[in-house]
Amino acid sequence: MAVLELSGIAKHFGAIEALRGVDLALEPGEVMGLMGDNGAGKSTLVKIIAGNFPPSEGAIRVGGAEQHFHKPIDARRQGIEIVYQDLALCDNLTAADNVFLGRELKHGFGPFKFLNFSGMFAAAAELFNELKSETRPRDLVKQMSGGQRQAVAIARTRLTEPRLVLMDEPTAAISVRQVHEVLELIRRLKDAGIAVILISHRMPDVFAVCDRVAVLRRGSKVADKLVADSSPEEITGLITGAIESA
Repeated sequence: MAVLELSGIAKHFGAIEALRGVDLALEPGEVMGLMGDNGAGKSTLVKIIAGNFPPSEGAIRVGGAEQHFHKPIDARRQGIEIVYQDLALCDNLTAADNVFLGRELKHGFGPFKFLNFSGMFAAAAELFNELKSETRPRDLVKQMSGGQRQAVAIARTRLTEPRLVLMDEPTAAISVRQVHEVLELIRRLKDAGIAVILISHRMPDVFAVCDRVAVLRRGSKVADKLVADSSPEEITGLITGAIESA
């Protein structure tokens, strides 16, 4: 059964039609690349999936059941997590603190509750170990590389046992070595049976880790193909409009 199904998704902002008739389906453990030029509708579609705002038309199904998201917590309750491009991390806190930010572990009795730092450090270490990341729970985020920061953001999504992780430009503005680390993290999610939507402008990254690639142009989906049946040249043509659809 598909983790996510979108049927006829449209979004209007007054007279502006940001999305029209978008259909999409994603299976467990599948990685989909979502590509398109600036203004193609990628961010709008991702925000609809993540519950930032509702579609003007169309239906969203998660695990076969229709859902109506009014805010991000609604999507999170259905197992949908998002890693934003800016990662939304606190540089002055440790990796473990960031993983559990807003969802801290506590212990105590009655009305007396205290933060369970040792429990959070141990749980964060286990998450980083599962992701095969060198990130250490007690390290400050401000001292980390781009790849390690991504590991912290991805580990945070694992607290809720997600079905789907949305990743917005995770390899933008980081070094080649760190890009490799992030792509490995995406493969770890796939191996765990978690579906991933990778929003990216980097063609090599999409063709390295994705099973399928969907292309948006001017708010419409113009392609949804297996990576093995396509090529960077074809996807570039679809993005620019040199190729109408595929």
